[in-house]
Amino acid sequence: THGLGELVRDTLYLRSCQDHSVVPVSCFLCQGSAPELNLRHRGLGPQGARALASSLSSNPYVKRLDLRDNGLCGAGTEALAGALSKSSSICDLDLSENQLGVAGARTLCAALTMNRAVQKMQLSGNGLEEQAAQHLAELLLAHTDLKSLDLSYNQLNDQAGEILGPALAENTGLTELNVSWNHLRGPGAVAFARGLEANIFLKVLDISYNGFGDPGASAVGEALKTNNVLEELHMSNNRVSATGALSLGLGLQVNQTLRILVDIQVNTEFDDLANSVRSILPALCIKTGARKVDYKKELLPVFRPALPVSVPK
Repeated sequence: THGLGELVRDTLYLRSCQDHSVVPVSCFLCQGSAPELNLRHRGLGPQGARALASSLSSNPYVKRLDLRDNGLCGAGTEALAGALSKSSSICDLDLSENQLGVAGARTLCAALTMNRAVQKMQLSGNGLEEQAAQHLAELLLAHTDLKSLDLSYNQLNDQAGEILGPALAENTGLTELNVSWNHLRGPGAVAFARGLEANIFLKVLDISYNGFGDPGASAVGEALKTNNVLEELHMSNNRVSATGALSLGLGLQVNQTLRILVDIQVNTEFDDLANSVRSILPALCIKTGARKVDYKKELLPVFRPALPVSVPK
């Protein structure tokens, strides 16, 4: 049964749906006081987002809001941003695959700068480029309560790396960052790695499937010499040769905190990389043998310190 608060919320939502000429989402009306609102793949669109926003701002129950793949675009995100700027309960937000673009990133980051309740945010697959990176950088500098940020499967390029790197260096709250499957390479990759060097909070970083190459790997190696906080680094498929691996290994030799280094190459190039790292770290156990699980995830082999040296064939 619904209490008075839920009845008022549902009435507001139904009225807002009527005003915006959209069909109400039935599962929202069955939400009650549940802490998670999962509306992924519902095809809300901008109008549906506007209808939802009116009842979200006064909803004290929802802590996790999942709106993945709803075609929100910039207009829908702007409507939600208004609600997010007022909500004190929503701390976990998934807006992945919504074509946010720069307009959506701008309004969202501005809202979260005003209200710092959100601690975990997923913005994967939103076509975010260097213009959006500027707003994300400002958010990283202002929102010190944001702990986890997923920016994977976007179009963050060299320029974005040069923007995000300094922000990462100054950030004082983020503990987990995923920028895999972007276009961070060249000077942008180096600038991003330099940000890692100065960061003192990040514990998990995923830079897989970019294009760091040997210069980027060398910069990561330099960062690892100084960084004494990072515990887990994913850098699969970054076009790193044995030369880059050697530079990375020099950083690993100095670093005392990294527990997991993930790499996925199991071909000749990987063997060269492994041999280069092993020449510096003879106590490193290198595990390989990746198997594909689904279209986006793979079981990744792990570089993990151990007493015996064993290289499975």
